Amino acid sequence: MRTLYSLLVSLILLMGGSEGQQLIWLGTLGGSESAACSISADGSVVVGLAVAADGYYHAFRWTAAGGMQDLGTLHGGNYSEALGVSPEGTVVVGMSNTAEGASHAFRWVEGVGMQDLGTLLGGEYSKAHSVSQEGMVIAGVAINASGFYRAFRWVVNRGMQDLGTLGGEWSEAYGVSTDGSVIVGRAQDSQSRWRAFRWTAERDMQDLGTLGGEWSEARGVSADGSVIAGRAQDNEGRWRAFRWTATTNMQNLEVLPGGYESEAFGISADGRVVVGRSEDRNYCWRAFRWRADKGIEDLNTLFAQLLTDGSRLDVAYATSADGRYIVGKGFNAATGRTEGYLLDTSITGDVDSDGCVDDADLLAVLFNFGQTGFNLPADVNGDRIVDDADLLLVLLNFGNGC
Repeated sequence: MRTLYSLLVSLILLMGGSEGQQLIWLGTLGGSESAACSISADGSVVVGLAVAADGYYHAFRWTAAGGMQDLGTLHGGNYSEALGVSPEGTVVVGMSNTAEGASHAFRWVEGVGMQDLGTLLGGEYSKAHSVSQEGMVIAGVAINASGFYRAFRWVVNRGMQDLGTLGGEWSEAYGVSTDGSVIVGRAQDSQSRWRAFRWTAERDMQDLGTLGGEWSEARGVSADGSVIAGRAQDNEGRWRAFRWTATTNMQNLEVLPGGYESEAFGISADGRVVVGRSEDRNYCWRAFRWRADKGIEDLNTLFAQLLTDGSRLDVAYATSADGRYIVGKGFNAATGRTEGYLLDTSITGDVDSDGCVDDADLLAVLFNFGQTGFNLPADVNGDRIVDDADLLLVLLNFGNGC
C-alpha cells in the first residue's frame, strides 16, 4: 500500500509544481562580459550593461521571453549603460556617450526609445542612476557650470533640479523612492567629507551620519523612502554595509565571517532585505543578502547547489520588491566569463517570503482558498487559483528554510 507521502507526491505531480530556487546567467550581447544592475518590482525585467560584438558596453533590458535586448546609444555614440528600471519595468535609465564624446543621462521608454535628459545648465556630463514609478522622477548626477558633480532630481515636464550639497562642493544621487519624493545618495559637507544623505522637498538634504568614521554614502531606498541602505566607515576606517531608519539611525550590517569590509547596494520595497557584497576570510568579494532574523549571509553558500564548479556570485546590486529575486554579477564557469545573473531565492511553499515554510504560510493558503487571478501570493503553483494543490505544496515543504 502506498504511503500518504507518496500519494501526496503523486497528487502534486498531477496538479502542477512550482519551480523554486533558480540561477539564470544572462549572457552578453556578443562580447566578453555583462553585469545586471537593477530589476523591476516583480522580478520580470532586468537591466544592466553588456559588451557587444563591437567591443563596447551597451545598455540592455532582459526578460525571460525576449532575452537580452540592446537599448542602443544616444546620437551615434558607442557606449551606454542601464543602471535603473521603473517598478513596472517599462522605463529604463542610465548613461550614454554621443558621437561628439559627451556623456548624458538617458530615459528609455518601451516603444519609444532613448531620450537625452541633458545636463545641468552650463555642464557637459550627466548620469541617471534610478527611476520612480512610471518613470516620472529620475535621480542621478550631473556636472554644473562650475565643474562640480551635483546630485539631481529630474521630473517629467520640469527637467533637471540641482539638489545642492551638505556644505561642500560635490554630491551624487543614487536612489529614489517609488513616488519620487525621497532621493538618497552622497554629498560633501563643509569639511569635504562624503556623507550619506536623504533629500525631500520639505527637509532638503539630511546628513545620515556614519558608523563612527568620517565617510558614508547611501545607495538604495525602500519604496516609501523610510529605510536606506549603503556603506559607511566605522571608527577604524573600515567600510561597512549599513541600514538606516529614522528610529534606529545607522545600523552596521557587519561582514561575512573573517571579512574586513562590506557595502550595500540594494534594498527591498519594505526595507527588510538588503543586498550587496562583502569580503570573506580570503579577502575575496562575495554577494550577500541581509535579513533582520538571519543577519548577513553569503549567497554562494546559501545557493551552492545552483553553482557549478568554479562559478561564483561576486556582488548583488538590486533585489525585487519582495526580496525574492536578486541581480548582480559573478563568474560563470560554463562560459569562462563575468556575467550578470538573476537569482530566484524562493522556497516552494514560502507564501510570505520570509525564508521559512511554516504555519503562517499554511494559514495564508487557507484564508485565501478559492481566490482566482494573477500574482496571488498564496497561489504557490502559479495556476491562478488558490486550491488544494497549493495547500499540498505547503505541507510537502513544511519546515524548509526554517
